[in-house]
Amino acid sequence: MNLIKKLSWFLKLEKKQYIIAISSLILVSILNLIPPKIIGIVIDGITDGNLTDSQLLIDVFVLLLSALAMYFLRYIWRVNLFGSSSRLGKILRYKLYSHFTKMSPSFYQKYRTGDLMAHATNDINAVTQTAGAGVMSAVDATITAFVTLLTMFISISWELTLLVLIPLPFLSFATNRLGKKIHLSFKESQNSFSELNNNVQESVTGIKVTKAFNYGKQEVEKFKQTNDKTYAKNLKTMRYDVLFDPAILVFIGLCYLISLTMGGYFVSVDKITIGNLVTFITYLDMLVWPLLAMGYLFNIIQRGNASYGRIEKLLNEESDVDSNENSNLTIANGKLEYNIEEFIYEDVTTLANINFSLEKGATLGIVGPTGSGKTSLLKLLLRERDVSKGNISLNNHNINDYKLSDLRSLIGYVPQDQILFSASIRDNVKFANPDLSDEEVAEATRWSGVYRDIISMPATFDTIVGERGVVLSGGQKQRIAISRALITNPEILILDDSLSAVDAKTEDLILNNLRTLREGKTNIITAHRLSAVVHADLIIVMDKGTILEKGNHNQLLANNGWYAKTYHKQQIEQTLEGEE
Repeated sequence: MNLIKKLSWFLKLEKKQYIIAISSLILVSILNLIPPKIIGIVIDGITDGNLTDSQLLIDVFVLLLSALAMYFLRYIWRVNLFGSSSRLGKILRYKLYSHFTKMSPSFYQKYRTGDLMAHATNDINAVTQTAGAGVMSAVDATITAFVTLLTMFISISWELTLLVLIPLPFLSFATNRLGKKIHLSFKESQNSFSELNNNVQESVTGIKVTKAFNYGKQEVEKFKQTNDKTYAKNLKTMRYDVLFDPAILVFIGLCYLISLTMGGYFVSVDKITIGNLVTFITYLDMLVWPLLAMGYLFNIIQRGNASYGRIEKLLNEESDVDSNENSNLTIANGKLEYNIEEFIYEDVTTLANINFSLEKGATLGIVGPTGSGKTSLLKLLLRERDVSKGNISLNNHNINDYKLSDLRSLIGYVPQDQILFSASIRDNVKFANPDLSDEEVAEATRWSGVYRDIISMPATFDTIVGERGVVLSGGQKQRIAISRALITNPEILILDDSLSAVDAKTEDLILNNLRTLREGKTNIITAHRLSAVVHADLIIVMDKGTILEKGNHNQLLANNGWYAKTYHKQQIEQTLEGEE
């Protein structure tokens, strides 16, 4: 009942379909009573010798009519009930996917991809089973049992009916105990399935690394252990599952024993006729389905309850970044100011005392050792996380005051780890705007210096890049990702170490194109190779989460600090590489 209460929002939404389905089920249950009754009447007519041909024809006609009516009604309830349960699956999948897109990166650090996939597949299937087959079992079993027992009680023998009911309380106790065990074991098996999903997803994603380190046997062994664990959990659940039917059949057997023994006695003392006994036993046979259905229902509800609890837990997760969708503030590019006193991530101060400003249309270069906080600065601007103390303002307004969707629509972002989709190069480039023309796509790839690479491929722009761009080189992936950002002509372009896999010549081409193409628009470039930022209007040097130096290229060289030493070192290395 707890799960039905949780799903009340959907039952109200599909009220009409459920009413039609339940009404059809009730009518089917009532019509099911007709054949056994007619069989009993015919047997008594044969026994008494007063069965006429016309009466037999009428009885056969009634049987055919009831069969056709039940066929039609069963079609009606199946279409409405199972159609509604399929809509529940569609709604829950959409809710989950929509929820996933709104969550901040911390959510994906808490939940692994395999877990989320298991929730969106197995768990939703278990819930839809409850809304479809579960509701059918509940209604059909309840109505069939009620009308059948009532008919047996009133039209045949109330004493024999009460005697047959004696084993049922014991059956209820047994199924209740089994149901609790199924709930716990199914929850464990679903968690184990999530772990299996994670194992497969991570193994397939990292297959190149696995092969490079010759770690295939170890990965297979790891998968075997996880697979065996999942199998054991599922086997445990199945063992409880298969106990349901035998337990029910044992108690049903006792009911048959009572009905045959006491029914025979009642016939011998003329309390009921032979036809009545046959009808009674047929009705008792009709009770087998409700009793089995109740066990099946108990099983489905326990599974659905466990799965819906897992789905609810996900949907109740709140993003730690407020999207501020009710803001009426109009966004526009302008002066960008960082005034961060402190940014704390996982109880560690990641950034502190960050203060600088950048005029609209200027270029900012961010450099520094690995782990110095360069990417954290960018993620705060993108509002993947929010500043702990202080603020970032754009056009004299705190970026938190803008709608999150408006802020991100202003920014083109090329991350360190380029994510390309398993689609064509064309579709990847125009991902942000599918309506762009092929010429615009080609032009964007020219700006990023990857056009010649693409047209040399057999399928050119129709080349399928594979999952995460597996068929492309690192430099090609970076340049296609840059094309994807450039094609939207964003007011603010962020390149987060996005030129690391290209050679110096290609880097110069891209940077020169950016200066021409993006005149009047803001650019932010992080890099380990300082040649990528020498033309920036402002360069900040990060170290241990704070600003070590800031100024333009010439000012930083004059300071003779980290920037100057690193720049001269890289220039020497580049000269030596050229001589080789």
